[in-house]
Amino acid sequence: MNILQIIPGSGGSFYCGNCLRDDKFYLAMKKQGHQVTKLPMYLPLFSDEHDLNEIPVFYGAISIYLKQLYPIFQKAPAWVDKLLNSKPMLKLAASMAGSTSAKGLEEMTISMLMGEEGKQKEELHRMVSWMAEHLQPDVLHLSNALLLGLAPKLREVFPDAVIVCSLQDEDVWVDAMNDSFRNKIWKLMSEKAEAVDGFIAVSDFYAKVSLEKMDIPESKVFINHLGVEPNDYQVKAFEEKARNIGYISRMCEANGFDIMIDAFILLKQDKEFEDVQLILTGGSTGDDKGILKETEKKLKNTKLWNDVEFHEDFDGSGRHNFFSKVQMISVPVRNGEAFGLYLLESMASGVPVVQPKLGAFPEIVDKSKGGIIYGHNSKENLCDALKILLRDQDQLKQLSLDCRSGVENEFNIANQTQNLLNIYNQLKKI
Repeated sequence: MNILQIIPGSGGSFYCGNCLRDDKFYLAMKKQGHQVTKLPMYLPLFSDEHDLNEIPVFYGAISIYLKQLYPIFQKAPAWVDKLLNSKPMLKLAASMAGSTSAKGLEEMTISMLMGEEGKQKEELHRMVSWMAEHLQPDVLHLSNALLLGLAPKLREVFPDAVIVCSLQDEDVWVDAMNDSFRNKIWKLMSEKAEAVDGFIAVSDFYAKVSLEKMDIPESKVFINHLGVEPNDYQVKAFEEKARNIGYISRMCEANGFDIMIDAFILLKQDKEFEDVQLILTGGSTGDDKGILKETEKKLKNTKLWNDVEFHEDFDGSGRHNFFSKVQMISVPVRNGEAFGLYLLESMASGVPVVQPKLGAFPEIVDKSKGGIIYGHNSKENLCDALKILLRDQDQLKQLSLDCRSGVENEFNIANQTQNLLNIYNQLKKI
């Protein structure tokens, strides 16, 4: 099967779960012998820019931003786009706050969803022309519903291809926007969804959210959980680990970074946990400078700065090294989320998770048996949950074993990839 994945990149400046999700399915499908191509949009997928060596980045972040604000750039010669989409320029864009913040990008989001009627229509034609020249895909897989503006043109150019779209945390982006734009964006996504054959939600929880937010037939929505390759993760012997707590995600307010910091400060007021350290990883963007500065101030004022480690390398081996340092992780995302690939990566490394009763977290923990769920997402409740496990090392050790086997049995990328391929084949026959 010839499969094309269209994926918005993050540039590698922070832990991007969606980029990793798509990359893991890409590798697993290739391993099964399928022809799979990643087509990055906006930014390269990863910091080492290895994906730029294969496929050009379309809708370069700087280029589309300038075309949205200044119409003159819509008629700029090809060499201008080439310059703006060069590796140095895209690397610069990856560190810019506007690449990850929804606020202020309402009009651009609408323009992108309008497709051929939007201000980036020339880029759409350039991308589709390149695809038609170099690829003849059987399946076109859009990474999220914010890319649905591409779907009508893709349907026109590739009438026999199956078009699918993943559903994961679009609400986090759209619902952060100004009220006057929110309903219009959900309506636009619903309209463009008519050109799509099927939607693939990453959890039961998020399938329900999507059906509430978008006007799409329930018969078009499939569930396929995320997965990882267990053999890619090493499990360090529990007895060799210190009583450390980990956080792995972008260090921002939405992901509850401040809740984690405040819970740790509260924990350390108890002398029983004098030995416990907090290991933080996941990166940040320009938008997060304020919360990082405030965190440093809090930790120094409480004389806990030396009890916290900022683990800078969260790619590849650096991520594995992080998991070897911690007995458990928590990412107390303020409003929950559709999945959280970091949970599977942690559990595959034999590291249990401590998560609030929000979003898909209860669903994942219930299936994996690889952690605990606490109630209201507050620093007090998180602190109490952490104390329970830190005090009961026997329970924590058992959870370490359970979470690894839970990933092997319930969230193995080989099984999830086969489920995905079955959905593709089912849609081809309809």
